[in-house]
Amino acid sequence: MKLKKGDNVMMMSGKDKGKKGKILAVFPSQDKIVIEGLNLIKKAVRARKQGQKGQIIHKERSVNAASAALICGACSKPTRIGLRLDNGNKVRICKKCNAEIK
Repeated sequence: MKLKKGDNVMMMSGKDKGKKGKILAVFPSQDKIVIEGLNLIKKAVRARKQGQKGQIIHKERSVNAASAALICGACSKPTRIGLRLDNGNKVRICKKCNAEIK
């Protein structure tokens, strides 16, 4: 998986199409990512102590990694990611402007 935690991405499909966010978690075995503020669900939480009220919270849910595109830092556009060998190390590059992605 070429996306990493902390990357800025844009949703390319689904109910949040066109929205931007930061990756909070990556699950490579399932090919899923969690994006800050996107794909929110309502979850009912029970009261933990007597006298405390239960509540409904909004929580981010995972989405398929293929439905998100990385936003390049150099050209500020959603792009695909390529890999290049640089002194024996794999480096991620932007497919649109060939800039190195940090």
